[in-house]
Amino acid sequence: MKHRIAYSNLPQLFLKARERLMSHFRPILNHFGVTEQQWRILRLLDEYGQLEPRELCEMTQILSSSMAGVLARMEEVDLICRNRIVDDRRRVLVQLAPSGDQLIREIAPLIDLQYKFIEQAFGKPVMADLLNAFEGFIAAEPEVVLHVPLSPGPVVLQTSKAGKAAKAIPLARSDASSARNRKASKQ
Repeated sequence: MKHRIAYSNLPQLFLKARERLMSHFRPILNHFGVTEQQWRILRLLDEYGQLEPRELCEMTQILSSSMAGVLARMEEVDLICRNRIVDDRRRVLVQLAPSGDQLIREIAPLIDLQYKFIEQAFGKPVMADLLNAFEGFIAAEPEVVLHVPLSPGPVVLQTSKAGKAAKAIPLARSDASSARNRKASKQ
C-alpha cells in the first residue's frame, strides 16, 4: 500500500524515543516510589529553587488540571511545600521540602550514572547532537515555520438525491466527525 504522507511520523518517533529513554530511568524512580510526573517537578525545583504552578505546568508539560493533584499528593508526603507570595496572595510558589531535597540527593547520583551508561553506549557526539537538535527545535520561533492555509471549517461534498449535482458545504468543527461517519456509512 502506498503511503499517503511522504514524511516520517516525527511526533510518534519522539514518543517512542522518550519511552525508550525513560525505560532506563523508570527503575530508579520506581525504586524510590516516585512517579515520572513527580520526578519532572522535583528535578525542576532542584534546578530553579522555586516556581509557580503555572511555570511548572509549562516546563513539565503537565496540564494544570493534573498539576493541582500531583502537587497536593507531593505536599502530603512532604516532598514539596507551597507558600503564598506576600505581595499577591493569589499566587503560590512551590519549592522542595527538606525530605524532597534529601530524595534528590539520593537519586541524583543514580540518574547521573544512568546518563553516563547511555552516553557510553551511544557516544558523546550522538548525545551532544541530540541535545543540540532538541534545544534548537524547541528554541525556534514558531513564525519560522510556515503553516498550511486551512478553510474556516471542514468541507464535505454533498450530492443531491438524484445524484447529479455536488456542492461543498462548510461544517462546524464539531460536525466534521459525524459528517465523515455518515459519508463512510453510505459507501
